[in-house]
Amino acid sequence: MNHSLGIAIESLVAVLLMLTIGYCMLLNKRLQRLKADEHSLKATIAELITATEIAERAIGGLKHTVRDVNENLGSQLTAATQMSAQLKGHLSEADAMIRRLSRILQAGRPVMESAPAAATASAPVAPKMSPAKAVAAAAEAFTERRRAGGLAA
Repeated sequence: MNHSLGIAIESLVAVLLMLTIGYCMLLNKRLQRLKADEHSLKATIAELITATEIAERAIGGLKHTVRDVNENLGSQLTAATQMSAQLKGHLSEADAMIRRLSRILQAGRPVMESAPAAATASAPVAPKMSPAKAVAAAAEAFTERRRAGGLAA
């Protein structure tokens, strides 16, 4: 009995040893996969750091571009404001010129109406117009002469 008990214990130890060796092989494979994952994780982290540095440089470039655009836009706004002021001045000058032309036209009209009948007998008589229509007609004639390169200026 002693002999069979020893063989049973030895066989039990051998089976347990084989199970331990199998489990160690399984753990070794898992550790190898973990190390491979560690290497890929390190590569991923390195790529992420590189991408972060590139993004930081791009943000710096964008800030510089925004600063340049802001300065350029400011100068263009200043130029546009000056141009607007010039255009307002030209419009007020043109308005004053139209007023002077209408006054000249109104001042010249009574002289034309009081002209002798002999002078008007040979020329056709123009129908009477309201002052607003007369100003509009004078302005239209002025622009037509100006377009044609006349001496209206």
